[in-house]
Amino acid sequence: MVFKIYNTLTRKIEVFKPLDGKKVRMYTCGPTVYRRAHIGNIRAYISADVLRRTLEYKGYKLLHVMNITDVGHLTSDADTGEDKMEKSAREERMSAWVISKKYTELFFEDIATLNIQKPHIICKATDHISEQIALIKILEKKGYTYRTSDGIYFDTSKFPRYGDLAKLDISGLQAGARIEVGEKKNKTDFALWKFSKSGEKRDMEWISPWGKGFPGWHIECSAMSMKYLGENFDIHTGGIDHIPIHHTNEIAQSECATEKVPFVKYWIHSAFLNVDNEKMSKSLGNFYTVHDLIEKGHTPKAIRYLFISVNYRQPMNFTFESLTYAKNAVDRINTFYNSLERKSKKDSTKIPALINLLLGRFEEAMDNDLNISEALSEIFIFIRKVNKINLSETNIEKIREAFKKLDSILGILEEQFITPPGYIENLIKEREKARKEKDFKKADLIRSTIEEKGFILEDTDKGVKVKKK
Repeated sequence: MVFKIYNTLTRKIEVFKPLDGKKVRMYTCGPTVYRRAHIGNIRAYISADVLRRTLEYKGYKLLHVMNITDVGHLTSDADTGEDKMEKSAREERMSAWVISKKYTELFFEDIATLNIQKPHIICKATDHISEQIALIKILEKKGYTYRTSDGIYFDTSKFPRYGDLAKLDISGLQAGARIEVGEKKNKTDFALWKFSKSGEKRDMEWISPWGKGFPGWHIECSAMSMKYLGENFDIHTGGIDHIPIHHTNEIAQSECATEKVPFVKYWIHSAFLNVDNEKMSKSLGNFYTVHDLIEKGHTPKAIRYLFISVNYRQPMNFTFESLTYAKNAVDRINTFYNSLERKSKKDSTKIPALINLLLGRFEEAMDNDLNISEALSEIFIFIRKVNKINLSETNIEKIREAFKKLDSILGILEEQFITPPGYIENLIKEREKARKEKDFKKADLIRSTIEEKGFILEDTDKGVKVKKK
C-alpha cells in the first residue's frame, strides 16, 4: 500500500517519496520554553508522533530532529517586543537560563507522560549560536541582508518565491508608510540578528560580526535542521500558525543561502485546538496543560487517545465530555486486550481472516493522509466480531500480536498483567507456601510488602497474576 500525505507547500495529498529511498529525515518545530506547553501546543507533537510512528510501522528508517527555542522568540511576530524568555525570567524572578532549563524539563516530562517518542536529536538554539552566525554571514555575502538600528534583516523582495508556502499576496504587503514598518524595507522582512539595546544587560547575548545581541527566531531552525539533516530533507512539521511567518521565513533564508530547491519536500501542519469552541485563553479560564488534566484525575492514555482520534488537519475542539468518551474508548480496547480468555481447545479459523482484514483496513486508512478515525473504527468492529467467537490459546496470541503491532502507532495499550522481577517472584512463592501452610497472617504480610514495592497481586483460577501498581 502507498502512503499519502497532505503537503502544505502544494496544497495536495501526495504519494510520499523520500529523497533517499527508505531513509526519512524529519524536523519538528519544538517549543519556546518560556512557560509550560498548553494542550494546543501539545497537539502538534502528538500529530508528529503519529506521523513518525506510521512511517516506522511501514519500514522507513527515520532520523527525527527537534529544536528547543530558548532565545530570540519575541512577543510580536513583527520582530518587536520583548524576548519571551527574558520576559518570563523577569516575571518569575529567575535568570533566562534557569527558565529555559525549568520549562525544557517540564516539556519532556509532558511528552513522556503522553507516550510521545523523543526525537533522536534535540538541539537548543543557545547551543548553536555559531551556526546561526555562519548562516547569516552567507546571506550577507550573497546580498540578502541589510542593517537597521536594531538589527540585521533579511530582504524578502530579493526572493521571488517568498510567500509560496502561505500563498501570500506579497504585492499587497510592501513597505508603504514608514511608520508601519519602522526601518524595514518591506513589511515581510524579518530579523536575522537583533542588537542588545544600549545600556541594557540581557541574560542571553553574544558577540557577533555585527555587534552584541542575539539571533532572530527564524534563523535557528534553518541553521540546526541543515546541520543535522542536510541542506534538503524530507519532512518539516509544526502547527498551522507557523505557516505564514516562521516557516515561510525558514524557506526564504534556507533556499537563498544554499540555492537548493526545495528546502523541504513535505511541509506537514496540524490544525488549531479550541476549548469548548473558544480560543484557549487564561482570561477565559480554559487554558490547560497536560499537568492540569492529570491533576483533574484524567489518565495519560485517555488524553493521548483523544488527541490522536482527530485527524491532524481537522480543527479540534477539546471538551471534558470528549475526554470522558476517550477514556471509555481506551478502556474498552485495553479491557478486550487484557481479558482475552481461552474457551476452546480448537483454533477458530475465522480469527486469521479477521486479523488480516483489521490490519489491512487499518493500514489503508493510515496510508490515506493518516485517517485515524477510520483506522480506530476498524478496531472496534474487530472487537465486536471477536467477542462472539470462542478462542483458543493460539487465537489469543495472534490477536495480541496484532494489537501490539497497531499499538506501535497508537501507543495506548496497557499490559494488565506483567512478568514480575525475580525478587517479587520469590516473595510470591513464599506467600504461596504460607497459604498452603494456612499461615494467612504471614501471607497477608508478604502481600503488603509486595504492594509497597509497587506491585499488585490478583489470585485467579489460573494462578497468581501480577500488575504494576
